[in-house]
Amino acid sequence: MNLAIIMPAAGASRRYSDAAVIEQGLEAGRSKLDEELGGRPVLQRTVELFTQLPEVSTIIVAGPADPAAMAAFKDRYQDKLGLLGVRLCVGGATHRYETVRNALALVPESCTHVAVHDAARPCTPPELIERVLRAAEKYPAVIPAIDMPDTLKRVAARPIDDDAPDPLAAVLGAAHKGPPIRAIEATVDRARLVAVQTPQVFEVGLLRRAYAQTDLSSTDDAQLVERLGERVVTVLGDARNIKITLPGDLLLAQAIMGVRPPAERAAHLRF
Repeated sequence: MNLAIIMPAAGASRRYSDAAVIEQGLEAGRSKLDEELGGRPVLQRTVELFTQLPEVSTIIVAGPADPAAMAAFKDRYQDKLGLLGVRLCVGGATHRYETVRNALALVPESCTHVAVHDAARPCTPPELIERVLRAAEKYPAVIPAIDMPDTLKRVAARPIDDDAPDPLAAVLGAAHKGPPIRAIEATVDRARLVAVQTPQVFEVGLLRRAYAQTDLSSTDDAQLVERLGERVVTVLGDARNIKITLPGDLLLAQAIMGVRPPAERAAHLRF
């Protein structure tokens, strides 16, 4: 196996930033990938999951589409990721599939497989990565997944109008809105439903065919392969393989990795 890693990192982290403002009173515009995790940024931690794997020959990180944002992204990461053998490229402006497509164009012809991994999943256990790669030796499309442990409910498309005064609005501005309040529409049968994780590994020719389709609307790469009528198989995921989306997820990642928050670490250990 000659494996290329594609890591989409073009998102604006709006949910993370908004929650950091609302929940912690922090400044707006924070990126979850820039947050410190045991002395290194989340993005670097995620890249390091793959740098020592013998199967991996190429790692491509796709950054923001906006030129100014990409320039700032390079200032933060080009040197440190370059030392890890990472190639940076410009991601998509609107959709995740645009980002993956841009990176896929840079995958060398010598690669036999491509793994797409969320840049905000720095806690992926090595044994999970190994499990996915071994299955990918037998199957053209492999993704990790875990059974749903919780009751699932579908909520209304629109939140309930709530005219109650928001105490944070005076601080954060009149445009600020708190978390939405939504009504339950139905309880969903969770039998045979799974939560999908990454890395998702594909034979490179199969993924290229998937991205040659006209309709690329999707929430993950496996969905595009499914649209071809090809089989995608699952292997056992891992509850530790969290995706950092909200500030609370960063605290959970710190606990999983056994690292302290920056403020609790001695000054001489912060660098």
